[in-house]
Amino acid sequence: MIKFLDLQAINMQYQAEIEDSLLRVFRSGWYLLGNELKTFEKNLSSYIGTANAIGVANGLDALRLIFRAYIELGVMEPGDEVIVPSNTYIASLLAISDNGLVPVLCEPDVNTYNIDITQIEKLITPKTKAILIVHLYGKTIFSEQLVHLAQKYQIKIVEDNAQAIGAEWKGTKTGNLGDAAGFSFYPGKNLGALGDGGAVTCHDNLLAETIRALANYGSNQKYVNIYQGLNSRLDEIQAAVLDVKLKYLNADNLIRRNIAERYIQEIKNDKIILPAAPEDSAEHVWHLFVIRCQERDLLQKFLTDHGIQCLIHYPIPPHKQEAYKEWNNLSFPVSESLHDEVLSLPISPVLEKEEVSKIIDLINNF
Repeated sequence: MIKFLDLQAINMQYQAEIEDSLLRVFRSGWYLLGNELKTFEKNLSSYIGTANAIGVANGLDALRLIFRAYIELGVMEPGDEVIVPSNTYIASLLAISDNGLVPVLCEPDVNTYNIDITQIEKLITPKTKAILIVHLYGKTIFSEQLVHLAQKYQIKIVEDNAQAIGAEWKGTKTGNLGDAAGFSFYPGKNLGALGDGGAVTCHDNLLAETIRALANYGSNQKYVNIYQGLNSRLDEIQAAVLDVKLKYLNADNLIRRNIAERYIQEIKNDKIILPAAPEDSAEHVWHLFVIRCQERDLLQKFLTDHGIQCLIHYPIPPHKQEAYKEWNNLSFPVSESLHDEVLSLPISPVLEKEEVSKIIDLINNF
């Protein structure tokens, strides 16, 4: 069986360093809001190129806290609208609606799977306060047109960077393109923890201070609570592990790019629609390699029967979920067709060349 993602093998690459970091934290006697977190935040902000990085409990909280902080700062208020892609993972929407804000769905570009920037302006109303862009599957989405729209209508650009850490646009890292960004360090991400974890990056010092307080019970000093906050903190163990793996992120992403290049060049089957290779390879870190096939379920069964584990990201679009049943009758045909056709192939830093060859051969014989 070729696993979709062999997490154990990925982490075992760094076994000695990770074990040393775990032992160091264990022996320190300090398990929250300590030096490991400070070190990781410093290194993450340096890597991304932002003034601030704030470790939080998970990727959903990272986005929740950004919008909550903007509300506390008077930039937004409940009832305001946030434009968000209609084919994203539901967490992007949950972060918006959890704050009493209103998600406004925008169709993706069928060729990139990212939000169709040409469709955004017609969705902007006087209530629009932000655009949440999602660098889906690891591919950067950004443009001068997007910046122009944000400036023209005085709205924030928030990045959901859960899948694209290390990707770039014109030499600038994702997470440093908009006004603020949320990261996920879920174990399966390109930079994955040994459990849940997340972070926010931004340049705005006041926003960062507000997020840091909100994530710590609304407190900026012990027993002094200035907000009705959350408990959302990245613990010392996860920070230490992530700091080890951050050093190897660029090398790991390069391996993913090389595998993606082989898939794109060597898969030859008229039934398969391959993802488009970016003009600049730095724009994609291939968190997922997603193909499309009208016979998707048959293809998945065929590959499974031959020992290839494939997943579907994501089978049900957000507007068809029971959680947003008020939208169930809405029609987003591009999103719906994508969700019916997408299939994610194995891709990771530990996928062997022979395994890649086997996957390619099987797909070409489907």
